[in-house]
Amino acid sequence: MFITSRYCCLTPILAAAAALAGCSQDGPPPPPEWAINVGGPAYSSTDGIEFESDDDRVSGTAATLEGIKGSQDSFLYETYRGGDIHVSRAVPNGTYDVTLYFAEPADVEGGERLFDALIEGQTVVEEIDVMAWRDGKVRSALTVVVPGVEVSDGEMNISFAASAMEPVLSGVAVKPISARRANEYSLVWSDEFDDGFDESIWNYDIWPSRTVNDEDQAYTDREKNLRVEDGFLIIEAHREDYGDAKYTSGRVHSAGKRDILYGRIDVRAKLPSGKGSWPAIWMLPSDPFRYATNCSEGDTWQGNDECDAWPNSGEIDIMEHVGYQMGHVHGTVHNKAYYWVGWEQRKGRVILDDVDTKFHVYSLEWTPERIDVLVDDILYFTYVNEGDGWRSWPYDHAHHLILNIAVGGWWGRAGGGIDDSIFPQQMHVDYVRVYEFDEA
Repeated sequence: MFITSRYCCLTPILAAAAALAGCSQDGPPPPPEWAINVGGPAYSSTDGIEFESDDDRVSGTAATLEGIKGSQDSFLYETYRGGDIHVSRAVPNGTYDVTLYFAEPADVEGGERLFDALIEGQTVVEEIDVMAWRDGKVRSALTVVVPGVEVSDGEMNISFAASAMEPVLSGVAVKPISARRANEYSLVWSDEFDDGFDESIWNYDIWPSRTVNDEDQAYTDREKNLRVEDGFLIIEAHREDYGDAKYTSGRVHSAGKRDILYGRIDVRAKLPSGKGSWPAIWMLPSDPFRYATNCSEGDTWQGNDECDAWPNSGEIDIMEHVGYQMGHVHGTVHNKAYYWVGWEQRKGRVILDDVDTKFHVYSLEWTPERIDVLVDDILYFTYVNEGDGWRSWPYDHAHHLILNIAVGGWWGRAGGGIDDSIFPQQMHVDYVRVYEFDEA
C-alpha cells in the first residue's frame, strides 16, 4: 500500500479537506480550450472545469430541467437546448478531446429519442439514446468523451442529426490533446507477463455460473481460460458445457498479494468483441467488510444480497466494455450513496473505435481527494471526495485489482442476449503497472 499527496484538486468541495491533508500539487488537470454550459450561466465544475455562460452562442431552444441525478455537477444539466443545435468556436488547428454532456428531459422509453453527434462534419457518435445509455433513467446525467478530433480550418463545429425526436445538449468541453495528463510517477510494482503466470501477484477465482451479476460463465483456472503466452496474459472465454454453465472464462485478482491504496494503475490491454462479452479491469476492497453493517468477516459477500459489504465498502471500475455496444468504454464508482439502486450511479464513457484490434492503456489515478479514470491519458471520468464520510467515499482503504471476461450477465445480455458465434473470445493484457506519485 502507498499514500500520496501529489495530486490535489482544490475545488470548492475539497478545499477544506485538502488544506487539512497538507496537499501541495500542481492543481487540477489543465483547463479545456473552452467549455460552455449550454442554455445556462457560467459554472465551475467539481473537477475543475470553468464553463462559460451560453449567452445565446449555441443554437437551439433553451429550456430548464430539475431533479438531475447521477452527477456531482447537477447544476450543469439543469439547463439545455433542444432542436437544431449547432456549436461553433474559433480554435487553433490541432487535435482535441471533446466532452458532450446530456440529460434526457422527457419521460421517454429507450429508442424514442435518437440522434447522432457530428464534429467537423463527421459522425463521431451514432444513435445517442440518453435514456438508455443512462441505465434506462430520464433526468440522469450522461457524459460522452470523443477523443482525437482534428481541426484544420481554425473552427470547431459541433452539430447533431436526429432520427427520432429532437437532439438535446446540456454542455460541451473542448480540450487540446497537449493538455492530456502529464504527471510524474514512480513505479511500485508491475507484471509484464514475460515469465509466466506469477502466483506471487495473482489469485484465481474458480466459480460456477450465476455467482455474481447473473453472469452466464463459469470461471476456471484451466489453461484454456487463463494463460501467459508470448508476453501476454490471455483470458479466454468459450462456449462449452461445463457443469451447469454453458460458457467458461477466467478471472484473476491481486487480493492479499498486491493490495493498492492511492497512486496510478496502468493496464495495457486489447479487448474481446461481440454480443454477450463483458470484459473488465476493476477493483474491489481488500477488506470488504470495512463498512458493512449487516454482515461480518468470513461471510460470503460477492453475489450475496443479504450482505451489504457491497456497495458499502466500495468498487472502482477502470474499464468495462459490453460487446453489444462496441467501442463504448465505461469508468464507474460504486458506493452506498451513489449506485444503481437509487439511480445515482457516477460514471463516464469514452468512444474508441478499435478496442478489439488495438491495445489501449486503461488507467486509474486515485488520491484521498479524487478518482480519475483515463484511457491513453484521456481523462473521461472524475469522482471527487465530498468529505461527508464513507457512504460517498469508501475509497480510504486498500483495494485490489481484478481482470476478467464475463459472459452475459445482466449487462452483457442487455443488448439482446449472447451471440454464440463469437466464441472463443480473448482479452490480451500486455502489462499491469502500479505507481505512486512523485512528491511535489
